[in-house]
Amino acid sequence: MARRFSNLIRIASMLLLLGSLGVPMPAAAQDVAPAAPPLDPTVQSSSDYRIRQGDEVALTVFGEPTLSPTQPLRVLQGGTIAVPLAGNVMIGGLTTSAASDAVARKLRKYLRDPKVTVAVVAVAPIEALVLGNVKTPGKYTLPPPTRLTDVIAAAGGLGPTDGSFPDARLEYPDGTVATVSLQKLLRDGDVTVNSVVTSGETVYVPSPNLLQVEVIGAVDKPGDTLVREGDDVAMAIARAGTATQEQADLSHVTVSRNGANGGKIVSEVNLYKVLREGDTSHDVVLQKGDVVFVPSSPKREPLAGSLIYTLSNLLHF
Repeated sequence: MARRFSNLIRIASMLLLLGSLGVPMPAAAQDVAPAAPPLDPTVQSSSDYRIRQGDEVALTVFGEPTLSPTQPLRVLQGGTIAVPLAGNVMIGGLTTSAASDAVARKLRKYLRDPKVTVAVVAVAPIEALVLGNVKTPGKYTLPPPTRLTDVIAAAGGLGPTDGSFPDARLEYPDGTVATVSLQKLLRDGDVTVNSVVTSGETVYVPSPNLLQVEVIGAVDKPGDTLVREGDDVAMAIARAGTATQEQADLSHVTVSRNGANGGKIVSEVNLYKVLREGDTSHDVVLQKGDVVFVPSSPKREPLAGSLIYTLSNLLHF
């Protein structure tokens, strides 16, 4: 009898050992559905990655197969996931370790000491709206991580600019606004200002302000002409054109504008010298309402028309 009891103890001990090693039990013991294997993350995220709306996460509650979904859970609008038994749990904006703790806290109402892991298996794309002085404004979907240069490149790059690049305005989904110097980023190569773009963000690149002036006299298209803020007389005449005006007197161009006291202020520009010698200090920056007059001269100015024509071909307006 003692030997038989000893054999029973030995058999029970072997069964317990086999169970702890994961060896399948006999069919009679399979009254509970087997646990589904946990999903292996297909996208590895860094420990400081913050979960976003649209991400897909794998949820595993160790020892509780019915609480471990076999399919990834999508992070819903508002940053929640639907956890079996616990209901909606907020994980948006959290790291994976913090999200695991958040789910575990909710499950403690039902389980003694739940062991939970949350892993990101698919990262939601970044959707950004790009407006303003870019070649193809619109909404763009880009893979994360996305930076300011990525969305500008997706929009075809910057439109025409005169002088320094403007400051881009970034509006975040929560309504806060920041600015980034495109001069530092694109011209100076300062990558420290190449900010990360979040989904739902709007990027606005200001366009140069337009001014209307009048260009008359020996030009191809006399009349009202649009120029950008900061443009000078050479730019205005280039847009009006002198390709067919070989006798345009570019040495005596005049600019008339209204003075503060209502009188006229007239300035003369030797535009031929400006173009020939590259001395822009003799040019005049235009203001709204200026009148530019290009006189004719019986004396042909050598290369004057071709210089303006070459300049006009460089403009994209």
